[in-house]
Amino acid sequence: MTTTPAGRRTRNTLLGWSFLLPNLLGFALLTMVPVALLFYYAFTTWDIFGGAEWTGLDNARQLMHDAGFWAAVQNTLYYTVFHIPLTLVVSLGLALLLNKRLRAVAFFRTVAFFPYIASIVAVAQVWNMLFSPGYGPINAVLRAVGVDHPPGWTTSADWSMPAVILVGTWREMGYFMLIFLAGLQTVPGELYEAARVDGANAWQRLWAVTLPCLRPTTFFVVVMLTVNSFKILDLILVMTNGGPGQSTLVLAQYIYRKGFEENQFGYASAVSVVLFLLCFLVTVVQFVVNRRREA
Repeated sequence: MTTTPAGRRTRNTLLGWSFLLPNLLGFALLTMVPVALLFYYAFTTWDIFGGAEWTGLDNARQLMHDAGFWAAVQNTLYYTVFHIPLTLVVSLGLALLLNKRLRAVAFFRTVAFFPYIASIVAVAQVWNMLFSPGYGPINAVLRAVGVDHPPGWTTSADWSMPAVILVGTWREMGYFMLIFLAGLQTVPGELYEAARVDGANAWQRLWAVTLPCLRPTTFFVVVMLTVNSFKILDLILVMTNGGPGQSTLVLAQYIYRKGFEENQFGYASAVSVVLFLLCFLVTVVQFVVNRRREA
């Protein structure tokens, strides 16, 4: 029995939907429905016991006068502004270094990537010992080179966030290094040869060939770093728990505190909406800027 073209199209359409539907259903149930409920609960007061009571803009008004919320916003922006360029530069530098034909290059790539898959609890505890003001090796080295009063690191309100940023960069640089390595493989070798023929040195080849060819990869890395920076939680939770005081309290941890420690799930949902809007706004700006550069 021959199948008509219309029948084949119908069969192919049904076959395609049979592959797509499980993923779409999972996305709808596990992502879209919780996000929709999040926006609803942001306008309610709810302690998880009983029903949610609609309060309109009361949570938004409370946010405007919440010192803890604004401290979390400031700390989140602080972490984001410094973590993104630092991780970007370090991961790109590692990728350029390990893109060459060196002996045991695969081993060094594995070593650079290992912190990303290591246990966050173990990583945080080890770095806390390294940052120990009195007995840590980092301050011991600083004293040995003549620094009489080294930083207090995680015990200091001024130095706790820089310490977290350094550890966050160390942890994520291997992952983004692999992405940059993949991007470097797509750069045509003929461009480097032409640049050498024109007399360009290594630095000029980097600026004229490598970086322009890596623009799509760099854009992807910046977007991913932005999202990761805004939702940072696990590292801070284990290293400093938001302290000393509120010096490392970020929005994700503030949401955790309000929701799971104080049972203010309506208010925590309102803070989550703010975090979502921040991520969305910054990402849209990045897409617009990138499109204008490519135009």
